[in-house]
Amino acid sequence: MHRNARLTPEGRLLLCQRIEAGWPVAHVAEAMGMSRDRAYVWWRRYQAEGVAGLQDRSSRPRRCPTKTKASRERRIVWLRTNRGYGPARIAGIIKMPSSTVHRVLLRHGLNRLDCLDRPTRTPIRRMEMSRPGELVHIDVKKLGRIPKGGGWRVHGRAARPHDGHAKRERPGYAYVHSAVDAYSRLAYSEVLADEKAATAAGFWGRAAAHFSRIGITVERVLTDNGSCYRSRDFAVALGSIVHSRTRPYRPATNGKVERFNRTLLAEWAYARPWSSEGQRNRALTTWLHRYNHHRHHTAIGGPPMSRVSNLSGHYS
Repeated sequence: MHRNARLTPEGRLLLCQRIEAGWPVAHVAEAMGMSRDRAYVWWRRYQAEGVAGLQDRSSRPRRCPTKTKASRERRIVWLRTNRGYGPARIAGIIKMPSSTVHRVLLRHGLNRLDCLDRPTRTPIRRMEMSRPGELVHIDVKKLGRIPKGGGWRVHGRAARPHDGHAKRERPGYAYVHSAVDAYSRLAYSEVLADEKAATAAGFWGRAAAHFSRIGITVERVLTDNGSCYRSRDFAVALGSIVHSRTRPYRPATNGKVERFNRTLLAEWAYARPWSSEGQRNRALTTWLHRYNHHRHHTAIGGPPMSRVSNLSGHYS
């Protein structure tokens, strides 16, 4: 019903009952503040269909001769999913306005490229959780360690020794283990020495304790198929928590933590030149607090703690 409608279905029934009682249609229409023509419309519907005829109906036409043919829609969808073409390019191929092509893509949920899996160009089925702890994503991000005094980001690439006999320092790698709650996007991360089974199991024990302190009870965990997550140590650490794994070579399934890793790299790991590994690691705690408590997350309309604060009086 539109906002300026004079009558609700109950009011229309009252109109028809008054006409049935012998009131002239013109008098009933005037008394109820509507036109005589419209009163006749409701009266005829009531005579033909009874009370059911007084309900609101869709304004959509019964037929639309100018609607895009199904065969052309299938061709538009095929060009989008198999070739990855945009509306303007598809419009040039099939000789249609790009605005019409866009509407077809919108109707099929293909209007945005980020709605499609890049390798297969199939629509991404996004997992939406209803409460904190329903699903927690876990992953490891491998980072090059920073040599003492800073690396090339501090000194520049030209400052590195080029003498073939000079022994370059090889600081190795650090492994950032992260757990992200799928509903709130609340994150817990640690920089550890490796990604072995015992290390992953120990990390999960501390992550679970952190979530528990905030008031989140973890029900299910999602990881990739890394050997550390297929180990007995990790299974023991999980206990009764359900463990799910992604499909092989489908990192998008673990998308919440994969997207967090991108943010982690851009806003912490590579946000500035660091003079040492310790300096960067110490900054992680500060950055995580800002991410969880203050940084606006566009997918949830606020910081992650805004979706968790009602669980614990400490964060209200």
